[in-house]
Amino acid sequence: MKKIIPPYLRVLVIFFAVFGALEYFIDSGDRPAFLKFPMVFLFLLVFLFLLIAIEITVQAVDRITYQLLTEEQKAKLAFDSNSPSKLTIWFDNLKASLVQSPPVETEVALLLEHDYDGIKELDNKLPPWWVYLFYGCIVFAVVYMVRFEIMGADNQEMELKKEMAQAQIDIAKYKETAPDLMDEKTVTLLTDAAGLAKGKSIFEANCVACHRADAGGQIGPNLTDDQWILGGGIKNVFHTLVNGGRDGKGMISWKGTLKPKEMQAVASYVLSLKGTNPKDPKAPEGEVWVDENAPKIK
Repeated sequence: MKKIIPPYLRVLVIFFAVFGALEYFIDSGDRPAFLKFPMVFLFLLVFLFLLIAIEITVQAVDRITYQLLTEEQKAKLAFDSNSPSKLTIWFDNLKASLVQSPPVETEVALLLEHDYDGIKELDNKLPPWWVYLFYGCIVFAVVYMVRFEIMGADNQEMELKKEMAQAQIDIAKYKETAPDLMDEKTVTLLTDAAGLAKGKSIFEANCVACHRADAGGQIGPNLTDDQWILGGGIKNVFHTLVNGGRDGKGMISWKGTLKPKEMQAVASYVLSLKGTNPKDPKAPEGEVWVDENAPKIK
């Protein structure tokens, strides 16, 4: 039997149409749905198997039906197979309706009377495709004018400004919760045991050479008293870790070595050492720091 679409192509078209629909409607994040959800993969395998099975069955039925035809019916079928398909006829008719070019034999009747140095002109009508396109442009222009000039819809520049403003809001919200984008404005004091233990581990690996293991101070200042050179509190200590100490002397900047989350842990651990009274501490340096934002005791 004659088929407009070959069997193998028909199977592929149907399969990938279903595959695309599943990928479009199933929210699977950054991974394809058939990889993230095993049931989707299983469904696609079963669906492909059924498509192939149905196509094989249809082909078998066609062969059996053909064998049951009479010779006259087989001859007629062969003649129909050699004739243009319905799809080809439809396409040819569509092309003719959009072009509507007159036959060459009738061009004499279309010649205009004027003659410019032997150049003659045909009185052809505009092709329908051009006319439809022209009318479509007019409709588009009217809709565009009403939408943007009368109703005041956002143009491209205004849409860009709104999207940029929304992007800035989204970035600010993301920075508030993203640990690796933390700064001295968003950093918070850690008080949980796990966070302080992590800070202690980092302190012992990087800071004991200048501050001693008990933070009593050696080259660097004592970190257990009430006096601070660059200010106390989680925000000031975090700022010092990120940017380093005083120019020409003092602590180096750790932003190229430690991540913001790690510096938060170190700063929190250092602040937890206040009042631990290490043996032979270094003399106090700086000024007594008072948290102005701390609740006042009446």
